[in-house]
Amino acid sequence: MIVPRSEFVGDAIGEHYDELDEFYREVWGEHVHHGLFERGDESVEEATEALIRKVAEAAQINAGDHICDVGCGYGGAARWLAENMGVRVTGLTLSEAQATYAQTQSVQNGIPEPVILLRDWLENDLPDNHFDAVIAIESTAHMPERRRVFSEMARVLKPGGRLVACIWMTSEEPTPRTVKHLLEPICREGRLAGMGSASENRAWIEAAGLTVESVEDLSRSVARTWTICAKRVTVGILRNSRYRSFLFDSSRQNRGFARTLLRLRLAYAVGAMKYGFVVVRKPI
Repeated sequence: MIVPRSEFVGDAIGEHYDELDEFYREVWGEHVHHGLFERGDESVEEATEALIRKVAEAAQINAGDHICDVGCGYGGAARWLAENMGVRVTGLTLSEAQATYAQTQSVQNGIPEPVILLRDWLENDLPDNHFDAVIAIESTAHMPERRRVFSEMARVLKPGGRLVACIWMTSEEPTPRTVKHLLEPICREGRLAGMGSASENRAWIEAAGLTVESVEDLSRSVARTWTICAKRVTVGILRNSRYRSFLFDSSRQNRGFARTLLRLRLAYAVGAMKYGFVVVRKPI
């Protein structure tokens, strides 16, 4: 697993998203995850919804199910699932800004509002065998003790239920150059506890007592996300003094986010980084 050189501090994750709150929503929107560009000409909204739809289908979600969204961000996926699938959702985030935003949004059609918890997944205090499905869209790389992360998912999932995880992964054998200049800085700047390969993630999942049904590489279909983000940030820097003030303020702990966007796009381009779509079942 690739880990940041600096000491990983769990509190830094929430602080990262809190400090970059307005930029994340301006640059990409309330869905703080990749878009799935299957045709290539989708809008950002179409692409982000396509990814959520793929997650829902893989998780075999049905109306009335209770879903746990691990690392729910602004609650965009939770609200989409509630409105379009007729399910109840409990989401968890470490970001106070994200939780506050999510808790002020509403769903349509009288569906119960998602329950958004400001809570660490490793201290989630949720009941055993409770959820019909668990989803984790790009959240696991932020968490230490990866085997324990998946063990908690196994614990709260009903027997026979599915876990669908979209995971930031490394290639199986990244070169020293890509580790030094791309993967390690991405972990450090993005406040990731570390990135593992597909085989490492499979091992952690299976050690938690779960059965991996499939691992799909969606890298080609999601990489355009970072091209769009980089262009939008560039426009923001050129046209908006607020962007420039943030980037040149040495007191800002996360002011290197623009550089990280470029690293991410390059990491996909050279194959050092992969986007894994993992479908898992809890044995009955």
